[in-house]
Amino acid sequence: MKILIIDEMHESIVPLLEGAGYEVFYRPEIEKKEILETVGEYEGLIIRSKIPMDRALLERATKLKFIGRAGAGLDNIDIDFLDERGIQLFHAPEGNRDAVGEHAIGMLLALFNHFGKADLQVRKGIWRREENRGEELAGKTVGIIGYGNMGQAFAKRLSGFDVEVLAYDKYRSEYGDEFARESSWEEIFEKADVLSIHVPLTPETRGFLDMPELSRFKKPIYFINTARGEVISFDTLNEALQEKLIKGAVLDVLENEKFNALTLAQQLSFEKLAERENVLFTPHVAGWTYQSYEKINQVLVEKIKKVYNT
Repeated sequence: MKILIIDEMHESIVPLLEGAGYEVFYRPEIEKKEILETVGEYEGLIIRSKIPMDRALLERATKLKFIGRAGAGLDNIDIDFLDERGIQLFHAPEGNRDAVGEHAIGMLLALFNHFGKADLQVRKGIWRREENRGEELAGKTVGIIGYGNMGQAFAKRLSGFDVEVLAYDKYRSEYGDEFARESSWEEIFEKADVLSIHVPLTPETRGFLDMPELSRFKKPIYFINTARGEVISFDTLNEALQEKLIKGAVLDVLENEKFNALTLAQQLSFEKLAERENVLFTPHVAGWTYQSYEKINQVLVEKIKKVYNT
């Protein structure tokens, strides 16, 4: 079986696949034009997110048996087309879920304790203790929306902080465990002090956190988004922060992460967001550790081998 890899990946991917008997073509520099011209030669395609796997491209992949997504998100792939053609889809959320859980905890603690601001002040010889008085996580209620790999990993890491964890997942049942209690949206609206989002980007979740939805919370919340930025817009974040529906936000993902492609309205709205001291950003790296970079390969190859055992 011939496999084409079109994105840069941890160096372990080639020996892992070759060791399983596959013929591997590692082409992270390949451009879309060449992919379109050659994709029909391959039975397997391994990707990250460089090139959208849309119908126009996939129709040329006449021998394709599977796509392996080195990561968790599938919003860049025409899943309906894959279903029509019986093409397998593998992804590897198990490979970076631990990294996401740790990152979400780290960002929340950094926000609560003003790590960014305090560090900059001390470096400049400024010593302001009262201004940097922190907030404790203990005693708070954390609501988790989406209780799959990422939501569960976050809940597990909260277990030592003396918090109540409520989890809501529309597409699962009986998913409560030792780290989180199965809940409803309504209970989370009623009790949450912190809200963490762990849902995929779909037509249903795009922009689903709007002002009417956020207005349903009974008290101001801290907001964590390590999932997909498009679930909440810059404008909504700014308005919710202005109205104090959100007390502070940690954002690893943004509505539009291509700064050179922001609309004028998005640019102005992002600049306003970036001026707020109670907002903390990272550049979509929650699942991007040295360890997860390699673990994703291991998870993905094992899934491929289970179906196409050579």
